[in-house]
Amino acid sequence: MRHFHDVWIQEWCDNNGWTDLFRERYNHYWAFPPNAVMPEPIPQPVLRTIKAEKGLTKDEQRLLTIAAVLSVTAAILCSVLGNPMPIVLAFAFDAITVAQLEVEDI
Repeated sequence: MRHFHDVWIQEWCDNNGWTDLFRERYNHYWAFPPNAVMPEPIPQPVLRTIKAEKGLTKDEQRLLTIAAVLSVTAAILCSVLGNPMPIVLAFAFDAITVAQLEVEDI
């Protein structure tokens, strides 16, 4: 899952003098620092700061919306059917969703 928009990272690079941004793989960005001849990864503290400022991407928002709708639907089904299985399945989906939203460090 993409946790950053390329535009967010490019904006930071433009403001800080980094050039030639490219994405090695999801959430791993490299660029040339000012006056450097080799690209370096964008530092993790910078990525965390960008994420804190910009918030969630569209993919993350969509996944959270699906999880919320599924949880509410499961709670209603649970009370109507008198069966705990829908809420158990919703909990499993929500646990996977939360794990996917975690931005891993290098």
